[in-house]
Amino acid sequence: MDKALQTMINNMPEKTGKSLDQWKVVLKTMSFSKHSEAVNFLKKEHQVTHGFANTIVTLSKEENNTPTDLVEAQYKGKESLLPIYEQLLTVVKGFGEDVVITPKKTSVSIIRKKQFALIKPATKTRIDLGLKLKDTPITERLENSGPFGTMCTHRVKLSNSSEVDDELISWLQEAYQKAQ
Repeated sequence: MDKALQTMINNMPEKTGKSLDQWKVVLKTMSFSKHSEAVNFLKKEHQVTHGFANTIVTLSKEENNTPTDLVEAQYKGKESLLPIYEQLLTVVKGFGEDVVITPKKTSVSIIRKKQFALIKPATKTRIDLGLKLKDTPITERLENSGPFGTMCTHRVKLSNSSEVDDELISWLQEAYQKAQ
């Protein structure tokens, strides 16, 4: 989730009188055939500004929209990979206060000023860690980006938390430094 959207969700109770979850309950009691009908309902009946109304309606349609829900959905049936994921987060959080962790539907972006890493549970037994390491040679372990395409320059396949070793941490640190 990007910072602007998270800020909007955080400010929702103060600005609209209800949290996102409370607005979802309100919308569930109604039946709208169009997105605009629900937006207009919130604007007219609850005096919610257009920006908040649009965000509330959009997010209420998404089944898994909180960062925690998104991560849980990614690792459903792949719970054995969670220790690797959590270890990677611990490492990148240690790089600085400017690291932003943004769960999406199928992956988690790790961002400084730009995305520098991407964590994706690729199979039931493997996480693919995408890295942005421009001008870094490919090795047997530090592969080309594969399915990440242009989002990343390299990929490391991880199936055990012991693989989050000094070499991998140095690549993450380098990607972080380049994302200024």
